[in-house]
Amino acid sequence: MQTIITIAELKDLDNYILFDCRFALADANYGQTAYQQSHIPGALYFDLEKDLSGRIIKGTTGRHPLPSRGDFSEKVRRSGLMNDQQAVIYDDSNGAFAARMWWMLRWLGHSRVAGVDGGFNAWTISGGPVTDSEQALEPSDFKISNELTSTISADEIADFDGVITDARDVERFRGNSEPIDPIAGHIPNASCLPFTNNLTADQTFKPVELLKKQFLEMGVPESEPIVCYCGSGVTAAHNILALVHAGFPEPILYPGSWSEWITDPERPVATND
Repeated sequence: MQTIITIAELKDLDNYILFDCRFALADANYGQTAYQQSHIPGALYFDLEKDLSGRIIKGTTGRHPLPSRGDFSEKVRRSGLMNDQQAVIYDDSNGAFAARMWWMLRWLGHSRVAGVDGGFNAWTISGGPVTDSEQALEPSDFKISNELTSTISADEIADFDGVITDARDVERFRGNSEPIDPIAGHIPNASCLPFTNNLTADQTFKPVELLKKQFLEMGVPESEPIVCYCGSGVTAAHNILALVHAGFPEPILYPGSWSEWITDPERPVATND
């Protein structure tokens, strides 16, 4: 299974569909605007909050709850993706928004999906063409199949017998800083596994051998079940993609993540290490 596609591979690819998932948490309109101004020819835009998230229920869900599989599959169907077609996804930051859609397509049972290494920036640096013309949608008969992913709920985490990892940076994990959510800290017994460690300085993925060595050194086992979470279920998907790319069994996603965990005051909160 190919999880990452290089720019050179993308330029030689046949029978594929491109998805642009650019987004900015500080400006919800950024991604759509950036797409309308310039994108890889043929790409279709999927928005984190409008397309890759469901309805927020105050006091119950996190900041980016999953939509229903049915609702998301209908959007995929309208995009024109076919079950036998390669899906290729990019963003223009660190690949986290692309990873969210990568995970969600696998959630629908679609195995032929990969992220673009380095994303839109790597494409433009390579001299790849861009356009402001939007692709006309031709709906397909895309069908859901068995999930290729797995999830865990907040209630199940308390009895989880495995390794729990948090994709946020160390300062947020320790509770020293929390710029987004109202409560700082982490889920007890979790380990800090910042997703940014998956990348090189130019925002491409580290070589597979280095990723695997790094994960092992950080205490990620090859044979035990692993849960990945983050602030709202987005950057956790980046860790899942990176772990699968490095040859580990696919981890379990806690979709609600920290922003859902803290909606219940009875759930315990840990700080420091």
